[in-house]
Amino acid sequence: MSKSYSAIGLVNPKSPTNVGGVLRAAGCYGAQAVYFNGNRYAKAAKYHTDTKNIADHIPIQQVDDLISLKISGRALVCVELVEGATPLPEFQHPEDALYIFGPEDGSLPQSIVDAADAVVYVPTTGCMNLAATVNVLLYDRMAKRATSFDATQVLSSRDTNNRLIVG
Repeated sequence: MSKSYSAIGLVNPKSPTNVGGVLRAAGCYGAQAVYFNGNRYAKAAKYHTDTKNIADHIPIQQVDDLISLKISGRALVCVELVEGATPLPEFQHPEDALYIFGPEDGSLPQSIVDAADAVVYVPTTGCMNLAATVNVLLYDRMAKRATSFDATQVLSSRDTNNRLIVG
């Protein structure tokens, strides 16, 4: 069985804080890389240091064309609150996927949606921010793929100040 692959593509993100949240989600849920296009994040990131430690563990790369990352066998999945999209609870995640998210202050370009193998949305009242949406999507992928959960993960993942137990 091949190892599953997931990566995140961000269309012209503007906020280093949100990209930092995306990197953290990628680390928590096992995404292998984060890609972005546009110039807003690259300009803003120079003045914002919160994402540096996270980025050391998850590769983040600026690319000209997110569609070019769609290789044979890799599904391009757009995540957007849009008519005609599949609700996330009904979506079956591909083994190998590149999930593309729009900017915080806009939507995905039609050319990316047209190139997608699937378009999904998170059913909400109102819209979530970019980092929250990435967290929900990656959690859904993990939850639907997992056959079991290892309790020792709690010990390795919790904060050093957390010593709570369920009695």
